[in-house]
Amino acid sequence: MADNGLADHLADLYAAWGGVTFKRMFGGHGVYRDGVMFGLIASGVFYLKVDADTKPQFEAESLPPFVYDGGAKPITMSYHRAPERALDDPDELIAWSQLALSAAKRAAAGKGKKKR
Repeated sequence: MADNGLADHLADLYAAWGGVTFKRMFGGHGVYRDGVMFGLIASGVFYLKVDADTKPQFEAESLPPFVYDGGAKPITMSYHRAPERALDDPDELIAWSQLALSAAKRAAAGKGKKKR
């Protein structure tokens, strides 16, 4: 599924959750709620933000991370593929997305702290 088509499909699934926006970036889309990016669409695949608290749930489902070519070496991002079944079930998509949004908010809060 092309990125624009996937974004439109996800927008329909997120209608009940509300407040989800999509911004074009780097040939794909960032997926936002509450001003925080919690999802990424790249090359027709939907990825959700993970952190130390949520990554085990994604790994338990064998959902791989988003990796891109960084030139000298591949770069692994803190986003993992969303389960395929969630792309057909709004309730399941929202449940996984709530995990991702929580991870994204924790990451944003951590960036706001000043280092001593």
